Amino acid sequence: MRIGMMVGATADGDGGLDSLVAQAKALEAKGFASLWMANISSFDAIGALGIVGRETSRIELGTAVVPTYPRHPVAIAQQALTTQAASRGRFVLGIGLSHQIVIENLLGLSYARRASHMREYLEVLAPLLRGEPADWKGEEYRVQVGLQVPGAARVPVLVAALGPAMLRIAARLADGTITWMTGPKTLADHTVPTLGAAAREAGRPTPRVVAGLPIALARDADAARARAAKDFSIYGQLPSYRAMLDREGAAGPADVAIAGDERALDAALRRLEEAGATDFCAAAFEAEPGAAARTTEYLAARASGRPPRPG
Repeated sequence: MRIGMMVGATADGDGGLDSLVAQAKALEAKGFASLWMANISSFDAIGALGIVGRETSRIELGTAVVPTYPRHPVAIAQQALTTQAASRGRFVLGIGLSHQIVIENLLGLSYARRASHMREYLEVLAPLLRGEPADWKGEEYRVQVGLQVPGAARVPVLVAALGPAMLRIAARLADGTITWMTGPKTLADHTVPTLGAAAREAGRPTPRVVAGLPIALARDADAARARAAKDFSIYGQLPSYRAMLDREGAAGPADVAIAGDERALDAALRRLEEAGATDFCAAAFEAEPGAAARTTEYLAARASGRPPRPG
């Protein structure tokens, strides 16, 4: 299981682009496989990762995730291909539906027919990301266009798929899924088998499963979980994440957050890998003073191949 770090969900350093580039360079130097950037209410993640891509050389760069509704699939394809050219082939596009409270209440768009929206979106987007023309006539999109972006390799696309319908769409039309607040039991019993079965049925390669969770190397695990309950409380209220927490038997985000000493963290990472996660997207949080930095160093050791302690 490859280990990557989440950035951009909160301000780091001075919060500017120079700080983001410095953080990416540091994570690359520490041996992390990937860097995943949230797209919330600050920098455009696709554009920012194009800048990061010019300043780094090895680390994979991905969005986690860009909402589909506000951007036409041709526009997001053009952005993604440009960032792929800038990063010399290291970019992965993560997309998702976002949430009703964002799409309808904040942006004033319809959040109806979500599965059919994502299916049509990918029917337009996927060929463009492969360097092929899009020719699609559906209920939501009617597109006949091609793009030519010099230096752009194919852009892999991951879908923030949680429920069965979205997982099947991701398996058939994308390269896998990127999850959040989805615990190891749910990954093993629901996400991975649903995705895998749909991919096999469609004759597609084994999908990538990028599992995102909060994590803290902390002296006091109970206190760390209390902090996680506070910091991540919104995710226990949003319907899509609430459904995954319910599948896990979790009362809230604190119950799927990874917290404790090195032995506890090693065991949690093993559970994720055994559940079928191909990648871990770590959201290190400040459970106690200095915890985020210690967690990053711990994960860097694991990412660079230092073996976990025996269970």
